[in-house]
Amino acid sequence: MPVATRIDPVLSHNFLISFVDSSSILTEIPAGITTQPAAGFSECTGLELTMPPEEYKEGGRNGCVLKFPNRVTWSNLILKRGITADPSLWQWHYAFVQGRGQRRDGMIVLQDDERSPIRIWHFRRGLPVKWTGPALHGSQNSVAIETLEIAHEGLQLDQ
Repeated sequence: MPVATRIDPVLSHNFLISFVDSSSILTEIPAGITTQPAAGFSECTGLELTMPPEEYKEGGRNGCVLKFPNRVTWSNLILKRGITADPSLWQWHYAFVQGRGQRRDGMIVLQDDERSPIRIWHFRRGLPVKWTGPALHGSQNSVAIETLEIAHEGLQLDQ
């Protein structure tokens, strides 16, 4: 009897996040092209899309409500990382405050233990909508974490 090959789920701790200026020649990041990672993030949430159905209550049909596809909504991406000497996330967000910000496309790459891509999500026209600085406590010795929330105009799964 042959031994079955077991395929374990991918662990969620090995991922990269990269950004590309949306106004550049690359309006969409082609599959297989990777850019320099933006930072070492400790957490990425918001890989989510929702399509609430449009409900139609048809006259004479009291036993059910018909449901039809509707517009898709995308959750904001929330990225967390330890504070470093690199202020690029703050600068990207603050550029919009000063009226000179540029949207960025980006990719989130989930990797296996050998650092091979397992899933690649591209987001389009990212807009930094919220930056949160670290909670500072004189009696604790935890890592100072900054958070960046990015609104975008859609996710695409490439792999």
